[in-house]
Amino acid sequence: MDIPTKIRLSETYAKVSESELARRLGTTPQNLGQRMRVGKFSSQDLENIARALGAEFVCLFRFPDGTEI
Repeated sequence: MDIPTKIRLSETYAKVSESELARRLGTTPQNLGQRMRVGKFSSQDLENIARALGAEFVCLFRFPDGTEI
């Protein structure tokens, strides 16, 4: 699943519209919409989005032996 899809699902779960998310992030709905179309987000962007949605962003590599990096 790509990042924009995960963000949209998270918006739905948090009951936050894309316009409201943009407002919480201090940007315009048009700017956020463009970023969603391109699909490029830094880890810091994703942390900010998660915080704006009342969630936690976790990014890691999990190996078969249970090691997480």
